[in-house]
Amino acid sequence: MTLRQRGPQTPPPQVDAIGAEDKTAARQAFHEAVERAIAEQMPTSGPLVDTFGRVHTDLRISLTDRCNLRCTYCMPAEGLDWIPSQHLLQDDELIRLMRIGVTRLGITDIRFTGGEPLLARHLEGVIAAAAGLQPRPEIALTTNGLGLARRAGALVAAGLDRINVSLDTVDRAHFAEITRRDRLPDVLDGLAAAAQAGMAPIKVNAVLDPKITGEDIVNLLRFCLQHGYQLRVIEMMPLDADHNWSRDAGLGVEQLLELVQAQFALRPDPKPRGSAPAEVWLVDEGPDNPAGTFGIIASVSRPFCGDCDRTRLTADGQIRNCLFAAEESDLRALLRDGSDDDAIEQAWRAAMWSKKAGHGINDPDFIQPDRPMSAIGG
Repeated sequence: MTLRQRGPQTPPPQVDAIGAEDKTAARQAFHEAVERAIAEQMPTSGPLVDTFGRVHTDLRISLTDRCNLRCTYCMPAEGLDWIPSQHLLQDDELIRLMRIGVTRLGITDIRFTGGEPLLARHLEGVIAAAAGLQPRPEIALTTNGLGLARRAGALVAAGLDRINVSLDTVDRAHFAEITRRDRLPDVLDGLAAAAQAGMAPIKVNAVLDPKITGEDIVNLLRFCLQHGYQLRVIEMMPLDADHNWSRDAGLGVEQLLELVQAQFALRPDPKPRGSAPAEVWLVDEGPDNPAGTFGIIASVSRPFCGDCDRTRLTADGQIRNCLFAAEESDLRALLRDGSDDDAIEQAWRAAMWSKKAGHGINDPDFIQPDRPMSAIGG
């Protein structure tokens, strides 16, 4: 997709990510930002667009920043300073924002993330509320799989359509080393329960962390093919809490692809990629594997920003127009200051209107976001 600039960009109003003390000032800032965006020809109805004409139909909602694993590429062993509970969106606030997104902004897909969303006790209720919206959105979940075995059936009954499970290796010792928890059997049980509950497709997300080897990925792909799961390997991005990311650490995408091609017969998937983040290959049937697919999400080395259709809502009510955005737009302040749906809709539109052409990771002046991935949501 070729990006097209339709007008000057106005940065969204800047509000502290954990809440503005002066709600009146926050509300006034949003009104001023909306007025500027409208003056710059921002549509006040119809699809949720930016100045480049990208249409955002995919809403990613982080339900919590907490997690029960401590993956080395994500957070330190002791965890992080969690978002205070009073700053988290309440169920009624979250459901209201989902309704505005679906009925006013054209959201067609909702994915719940974390942190670890299965730690949210209200998850089934929120999924049911999303499933009750008209027109009904597709509903997906990204999880580490811990606790999935006992909740998969209830999640499907609530309305969950699809699931992605994060799993970097099927080597138990290596899993424990990466996650700092010896819980691989629980994750595998969760995957099996998701399949038994009828979720499809089931995707497995593996991060190309420096600790991951070619053997890890080859064995993981063979496991996924044998069980009917779809493996997607994600290039590590600068979203780690320790800010130790390096583009030269570990396996590169091209090296990984060579290692996989040495073990499996791959053919590029002829289907159009559209806004999907993964480059997909068809895997032919082999001596010890059925046919299936294999994907790589190379956000750093092969960015796909020109086709991005995502808008992101953090657990504390901030809209982020990009994973790597330096700014956030505080919808929670509007929710708690008595703003009506019209005001919240226009504030959301203004936040997305200012979305940049790309994430800027490869720019010399790129600065890693303050929030780690666990506090943004994938």
